[in-house]
Amino acid sequence: MLSSLTRPRALALCALPVVALFAVAGLAPLPFVVAQPGMTADVLGEDQGTPVITISGAPTRKTEGALRMTTIVATGPATDVDLGDVADGWFRADRAVLPRDAVYPAGKSDKEIERRNVADMEKSQDVAARAALSYLGEDPAEVKVSLHLADVGGPSAGLLFSLGIIDKLAGDGAGGDLTGGRNIAGTGTISADGEVGAVGGVSLKTQAARRDGATVFLVPKDECSDAQAELPEGMRLIPVTTLKGAVESLRSLEKGGKVPSC
Repeated sequence: MLSSLTRPRALALCALPVVALFAVAGLAPLPFVVAQPGMTADVLGEDQGTPVITISGAPTRKTEGALRMTTIVATGPATDVDLGDVADGWFRADRAVLPRDAVYPAGKSDKEIERRNVADMEKSQDVAARAALSYLGEDPAEVKVSLHLADVGGPSAGLLFSLGIIDKLAGDGAGGDLTGGRNIAGTGTISADGEVGAVGGVSLKTQAARRDGATVFLVPKDECSDAQAELPEGMRLIPVTTLKGAVESLRSLEKGGKVPSC
């Protein structure tokens, strides 16, 4: 039958299945999530009218500046992501396309993942308080720390929680603020002994931080290259590996001393 058709018509007919295949592929859900910069929160301030950090059993100090934890927002595991979403994400600096299995455990619903993220955040808050009190030599049996931050899950705010507790209790150790009055942001998990861990999504978090006025960003050292990939203009990166190192870097920054850089 093709022999009776002109070449252009034959090519057009042959192309129809290919076009249809691409059309189907464009509409079919793909195993990816799309992430973008999320909200930030000053751990030295309030969340929904409640202080993020409340301390009892020890005198606290009034602080200046901000210590801003950062987040990303990603489509949920049940959200359909199609070829158009993926293509759009690849060509935008404020979007990231990630394999779904790299972000969410397989077979878990949105509700199950939300519960896990909340549990991770609560555990992170407890560990952050222990790390900060240990650094300061405070007895956790006498000094009680309560952390409140609604609608945020996961462990990536641990470092900023610890720094906020230290700033409220001791500042820079010489009567000044740990922030030096600056709007400082960052990310990183924290262990009870003060080790800072990597988190992911750093290039999006630096954008969220800059959007909300931060000029300095504390980043887990192993993620320096990721942070530099889409670094906003005017943002200074400080790599950290430990809580002690983060405190020392902020003190040096305040005094105009030598500060590590990525």
